[in-house]
Amino acid sequence: MSRKRGVRTDAVHAGRMVEDSLGAVSPPIYQTATFEYASAEQGAARFAGEDDGYVYTRFGNPTVAVFEQRLAALERTEAAIATSSGMAAISTTLLGLLRAGDHAIVTDALYTAALTFLRQTLPAFGVECTVVDATSTAAIEDAVRDETRVIYCETPGNPTLALVDLAAVGAIGRNAGATTICDNTFATPINQRPCELGIDVSVHSATKYIGGHGDIVAGAICASREMIDRLWKTHIQIGGCLAPMDAFLAARGLQTLPLRMRAHNENAMQIAEAFVGHPKVARVIYPGLPSHPQHELAARQMGGFGGMVCLDLAGGVEAGRRMMNAVDLCTLTVSLGEVKTLISHPASMTHSMLSPEDRRSVGISDGLVRLSVGIEDPEDIIADLEQALEVA
Repeated sequence: MSRKRGVRTDAVHAGRMVEDSLGAVSPPIYQTATFEYASAEQGAARFAGEDDGYVYTRFGNPTVAVFEQRLAALERTEAAIATSSGMAAISTTLLGLLRAGDHAIVTDALYTAALTFLRQTLPAFGVECTVVDATSTAAIEDAVRDETRVIYCETPGNPTLALVDLAAVGAIGRNAGATTICDNTFATPINQRPCELGIDVSVHSATKYIGGHGDIVAGAICASREMIDRLWKTHIQIGGCLAPMDAFLAARGLQTLPLRMRAHNENAMQIAEAFVGHPKVARVIYPGLPSHPQHELAARQMGGFGGMVCLDLAGGVEAGRRMMNAVDLCTLTVSLGEVKTLISHPASMTHSMLSPEDRRSVGISDGLVRLSVGIEDPEDIIADLEQALEVA
């Protein structure tokens, strides 16, 4: 029996392009839309699925396949589909599983675009969605109906870092005959592997930690071979395929993901601890802190607590704005998961279109500041945040 390789080894070695005849150590970028057939018979066999060769990059590409295989190895799933963005991964999965008359259960701590797609776009296709408290397993179970076909969650949730009990949700889904889906972007497969906890499908915005450098937009779907084969049909119809160059960069990003996540985890813990008790910070939200209401769950289902930290400023909206304008080292922008520290203030930026009441209903206070902690020296990050808080 062969020994199972470790995550760091798979990050470097999984998905090697064995069919490259020139023996390139780094996978070549197959920057091509089409692939030539040796004969009409071979072309027919490929279209019929009798020949595994490539047909057209929307259907598959050798460079894209390296990324898919490498990510599946890290997620400990049988297969993966690479997509053009995280939203392409989410929409492809949901449209591939849901039909008119179906019902989906959705947790409330979600990426805004995903929540909008579930609450506004899917109803136009005859799918009803029920939004429930992410932190309440009982609420998820109580929302199950005979028509429930999907339970969708994100953990840790965006931007409040609310957690979902994945093992419990997986059990609820199996009992209900529903497919369970987890957005694993914040945690990454280094800190959390949803399918090992009983979830059916793990989706990613690979734009974030997987790419790691803020220079690509990409997504991925990880699941069993049977599920991937089912979703692949929807994937090629929608057409959200990943470009070969971006696939190359995403696969390269995976090679250093374990090392980067260790730095993200360690830095985030230091930043979180540094601002507990700060006079201008009402509370620090980080799953790694014992004060986090779901710290025990985080310790149980996560191998690391991640690089996302929230500071809830006592001064509300105006304090958040002043802090955003005062940072120097930290980069004021949306997105997350880059090697540099990113900072945003949802109430004045990403969620400013919502009323204060609507923001508070999903746990976003007026003073909430979201940090995507980078891999810089933690002392420098702390110093920048401290000087910015002086004017907040």
